[in-house]
Amino acid sequence: MTRVAVVGAGISGLTAAYRLRQLLGAGAEIVVFEKTRTPGGKLRTTELAGVPYDVGAEAFLARRPEMLALVRELGLGVVHPTGARAKIHAGGTVTGLPPGTVMGVPASAESVAGVLSEAGRRAVEAEVSLPELRLPSGDVPLGPLLRERFGDELVDRLVDPLLGGVYAGGADGLGLRATMPGLAAAVAAGAGSLTAAAASQLPASPSSAPVFGTVPGGLGTVVDRLTELSGADLRTGLPVCDIERNGTSWRLRIGAAPTAHAPAENTIDADAVVLAVPAPSARRLLADLVPAASAAFGEVELASMAVVALALPPGTELPAASGILIGQGERDAAGVPYAAKAFTFSSRKWAHFGTGPVLVRGSVGRFGELGALKADDVELVRVVRDDLARLTGITAEPVETLVTRWGGGLPQYGTGHLERVERIEKAIAGIPGLAVAGATLHGVGLPACVATAEAAAQRVAAHLSA
Repeated sequence: MTRVAVVGAGISGLTAAYRLRQLLGAGAEIVVFEKTRTPGGKLRTTELAGVPYDVGAEAFLARRPEMLALVRELGLGVVHPTGARAKIHAGGTVTGLPPGTVMGVPASAESVAGVLSEAGRRAVEAEVSLPELRLPSGDVPLGPLLRERFGDELVDRLVDPLLGGVYAGGADGLGLRATMPGLAAAVAAGAGSLTAAAASQLPASPSSAPVFGTVPGGLGTVVDRLTELSGADLRTGLPVCDIERNGTSWRLRIGAAPTAHAPAENTIDADAVVLAVPAPSARRLLADLVPAASAAFGEVELASMAVVALALPPGTELPAASGILIGQGERDAAGVPYAAKAFTFSSRKWAHFGTGPVLVRGSVGRFGELGALKADDVELVRVVRDDLARLTGITAEPVETLVTRWGGGLPQYGTGHLERVERIEKAIAGIPGLAVAGATLHGVGLPACVATAEAAAQRVAAHLSA
C-alpha cells in the first residue's frame, strides 16, 4: 500500500491530502500529522455568543481562482461582502478607503486626495514627472522606493495600513516584487512611473465581480470537509520531530525525543512526504535532510498578532462601514495613540451576521512591535474596547469576548524573499518524494496556499507513479 505522510494540518496540508486522495485513489494511505490539538492552522472557526465566527482568516480573495474553486468543489456555499465600504484612520481623521489604487499605490493623485494633505497630494501628482523608473533584476525594498517617488505621507497614511492587514508588516520591511509583482511587471513592460504602473493594473471599467468571499458557516467548515473527503488518518497533538531518508522511502519520528524512561521511538515509514508547516518548523525538519532549503527557511522573519472578537448586544449601532484600518502612529483628537491596527465590523460586512449579537473583531500586532500583545487577555480586551470607543463611540458591554493569539503567524515577504523561495524549491527539487507547501512560499492568502498545496500533491503523485 502506498503511504504518504503530510506534516501540518493547516489549509495547505489538508488541501494537499485531499488532492493526493484524488490523484492516488482509494487504495493509498494518507496520514496527516498536526502538532496542535486542532487542525486548520490559521483557519479557526469558534462559537461566539452562539454564532460560528472566524478568529483567524475570515475571507479569501475571490478574484484569484484557487480557493473559490476549492470551496465550490467541496460543495460548500460562498457568500460575498455587503456593499459596506471600508474606512481608514489617516492623518488624524477617518475617511473612506480610496478606490483607484493597487494596495495603496495610486493610479492618480485625485484617487488619494481625500486621505492626504494638499502637500501629500501634490507629491503624488508630481511622481509621473520624476525621472523614468527603472528597476534592477532583483527585488527592491518597497518602502524606500515609494517614499522616494511619492513622499512619506502616502506610505504612512495608506500603504502601510493596507499592507499591515495582509502581512502585519509595513512597506519599509517588504519587497516590491514579493508583495506587488503586478506593479513590478508593469514597470518592466514600460510604465515609466509607479502611477502609470498602478493605472495599468486597474480595470478599464469598474467590475461588478466581488473581491472577497467566505463560507457562511465559517472557514472551519472547509477544514472539516477537506478532512472528510481526503479520507486521511488525521493525527493531532503529535509533532513530527525528525524526517530521514530510509532507502527509497522515508522515516518520520513522532513525538518527543526518547529519554531513559521512554527509549522507544515512535516512527512511521512513508513513500513520500509533504511538508506544510511554518518556516521555523520547516527549517528544523530539513536541517540535516536538505540543508540549503533549511537555511533559506531560517532566514524568513515572522510577525505576531492577535484577534480580539467582541459579541456586542443585539441592536448595537455600528458605523456604516465594513471596518476601519488604522495607520501606525495614528492618534485620537486628544493625542492618545491606538493599539489596534484594524477593526472589522462583521455584522456590517457579512449579511449572514445581520441578526443576533453584533460581531466585531479588532486586530492587534505589527512586525517588530509587540506593544499591546504583551498584555494578558483581560487587558488586551480592555485596550481594544477603548480603541473602539474612541473611534466609534461604542461603549456597550460585550455579551462575550474571545482573544486568539497568532504567535509568529505571518511570514514577512522582504526584499530577499523571492530568492529564498527559489533556493528552497531548487533544493527540494533534487529530493524525490519530498514536497513543500504553505504561506512561506508564494503568498500568505488562502488562494496562494491552496496553489502551493496542489502543486505539492502533483509533485508527489508524479514521483509515486514513476
